[in-house]
Amino acid sequence: MTAARKVIGVNPPIRVLIVDDDALVRAGLSMMLSGAEDVAVVADVADGSEVVPAVNEHRPDVVLMDIRMPRLDGLAATERLRARRDPPEVIILTTFDTDDHILRAMRAGASGFLLKHTPPPDIVRAIRRVAAGEPMLSPAVLRRMMTYVADAAGVDPRQARARALLDRLSDGERAVALLVGQGKTNGEIGRELSLSVATVKAYVSRLLTKLDLNNRVQIALLVHDAGLADPS
Repeated sequence: MTAARKVIGVNPPIRVLIVDDDALVRAGLSMMLSGAEDVAVVADVADGSEVVPAVNEHRPDVVLMDIRMPRLDGLAATERLRARRDPPEVIILTTFDTDDHILRAMRAGASGFLLKHTPPPDIVRAIRRVAAGEPMLSPAVLRRMMTYVADAAGVDPRQARARALLDRLSDGERAVALLVGQGKTNGEIGRELSLSVATVKAYVSRLLTKLDLNNRVQIALLVHDAGLADPS
């Protein structure tokens, strides 16, 4: 089973793997998620080095990933997972919210970034959202991304590269990419551009292929690198 799924009542539960070096955190998350009927914790592991074997065995849809672990950190583990064929989605769940951690997580291919003190209902909603193929980009994270990119403007060579990549897009593809960069859902993009959700999904798939990216978060990051995100 892959993470690209529609989460509706007739679907099986979303399979979740918890990765954290703190046994109490793993137990607490497992207990909290057990209260959601459409979520099933299939395994938990204590280090990033154990993630790939656990994914091979349990086939989770979503991985809740800590950053700091003793042997292999969560960012390196995320990169390994996202390089696989048909990888699970990854939500970084951590106590650290520095710009560097946020951006490294997104560049590694994570679909979401949550702090460990995030209320349980919000964690469950994030799991449902990324399992349905929508990234979990909170307004706070988007604001920090925009500030970081603005501060680096004129210095970071990523901007020129990002703009060159976006210049390859058609007008329609570019319009969708810019709205993804604002953190909008498929439904919101469709309403703004007068497109069906199916058409928006087709555009997003083309963007991922044309830009050689593996998820929507990386499209958003590319737009922010280019300095083209609307801060409003």
